[in-house]
Amino acid sequence: MKLTYAVIFEQTSNSWCGSAPDVPGCISSGKTLDEMRAMMREALEFHIEDLVEQGLPVPEATMSVEDALRHQAEPIPEEVMASYLQFGEDSPSLSIVIERIEVDMPATATASAAATQA
Repeated sequence: MKLTYAVIFEQTSNSWCGSAPDVPGCISSGKTLDEMRAMMREALEFHIEDLVEQGLPVPEATMSVEDALRHQAEPIPEEVMASYLQFGEDSPSLSIVIERIEVDMPATATASAAATQA
């Protein structure tokens, strides 16, 4: 079974970072966008596997790319902008890429979902 999550990739002055709004706490960073794609796929798989092992629900992949774009367009809190300005950056991101990343559900999650439905 596969899940597809919208992922927001942001380029900063020295790296890329990624987050999946449907999966709070699942973030990663890397030097290039290609590296970030691979790292976010891995981060999502590990995050989901950990949730399953803990018996917690796996977040549904509900956010579309358009929803992620709206989410990203929300105003940045003043204290966050102040922290960027403190380090000489006038913006947290140089560019933003939003894509959908497909991940495999862990076998244990697929088995427990099938057992629940039986």
